[in-house]
Amino acid sequence: MADQDWAADDYDDGHDFVYEYGGDVVELLDPQPGERVLDLGCGTGHLTAEIADYGAEVVGIDAAAEMTEQARSNYPDLEYRNADAREFTTDEEFDAVFSNAALHWIPDEDHDTVLERVHNALTPAGRFVAEMGGNGNVEQIATAAIEEVQARGYESTHPWYFPALGEYTSRIESHGFEVTRAVLFDRPTELDDGRDGLANWLDMFGDSIFAALDTDEQADVIEAVEDRLRASLFDPETETWAADYRRLRFVAQCD
Repeated sequence: MADQDWAADDYDDGHDFVYEYGGDVVELLDPQPGERVLDLGCGTGHLTAEIADYGAEVVGIDAAAEMTEQARSNYPDLEYRNADAREFTTDEEFDAVFSNAALHWIPDEDHDTVLERVHNALTPAGRFVAEMGGNGNVEQIATAAIEEVQARGYESTHPWYFPALGEYTSRIESHGFEVTRAVLFDRPTELDDGRDGLANWLDMFGDSIFAALDTDEQADVIEAVEDRLRASLFDPETETWAADYRRLRFVAQCD
């Protein structure tokens, strides 16, 4: 998974839109009382708890120890495990695997391994319900940040995998699933913290982009990115930034 430093407290305090938008994906999952559900990339546990509120038996896993530690603190009655989606194994069978805003952090070359492990974790009638960044997600933000870093003489790249709809549904189906629903859609997303929203978003999620920079250089780059994107992504009336999100959402059933 991408080399990313997760500050769990900051994630909860300033980026709650991530799991708030995930509520729609929980509704799509429609967990039933008594079902066993695996929350893949559970973060700080809020959607895991929402699934549990439906009466399902849910286990959350995340590769970041900071996240699972925060999840246990937030919801001590639920089960959270520190596990990488590319490596996890389980002797249990789940009726469903759920994932929100996590799969795009896994490199392209590792997704076949992840899909195989998801399929192996499910019952023969199990389902996989997820949302991730899709083709074009945060394209304006990522392009501006990378170009500003490169203009200062450094190498830079973003850490995410944002597939096209047909590309990823075909990939899912090559691992023993039938995709029964899939959509790629624009979802401009208002960022928290007003005028600081874009800077805080980049500070939280842009570690790979800024890896070559020191603190002062990163601050200069972020200011330059704000200047470049203010006309397209900043609303002066509400003094808020909106990230140019595009989401890929799907439901897949085991064949």
